[in-house]
Amino acid sequence: MIVGSGGAGKSTFARELGRRTAIPVVHLDAHYWKPGWVETPRPEWAALQVELFSGDSWIADGNYGGTFDVRFKRADTVIILALPRLTCVASALRRSFRHHGVPVQAPGCPERFDPSFLRWIWRYDTDSRPRLDAASHRHRNALDIVELRSRRQVDDYLNQLS
Repeated sequence: MIVGSGGAGKSTFARELGRRTAIPVVHLDAHYWKPGWVETPRPEWAALQVELFSGDSWIADGNYGGTFDVRFKRADTVIILALPRLTCVASALRRSFRHHGVPVQAPGCPERFDPSFLRWIWRYDTDSRPRLDAASHRHRNALDIVELRSRRQVDDYLNQLS
């Protein structure tokens, strides 16, 4: 599982990890968001994840803290991208401007400037990270947990796989 703040580079990291390991990558945003940025209802979302992660080998890209336990029960490794929030906000801003109007995250969901998303990134450590830490703690005996705090650590992690 690849988790962390928006703008941390989860999707890029997951794609590269999948390329280097030949493990299939599941981008959660592509399954959660319906065209027009419509959310998948919670019960349907949990059931879909049970299906998506029923196999023996996968890389999950994304958070969705309300369903961490669905994935944590099936995962063997959690990689937390814990980059500084300024780095994450800058990356998200670059993506929103570079890909404005292009459906990058999910089909039918064009990239846009979204102040509420930037606010979520800024408050990630306060509002979202505690839920991740609690889930990690509940499943700690069955998981390897890796925390990467810089782009350099991310690159070093990938390079040690080569």
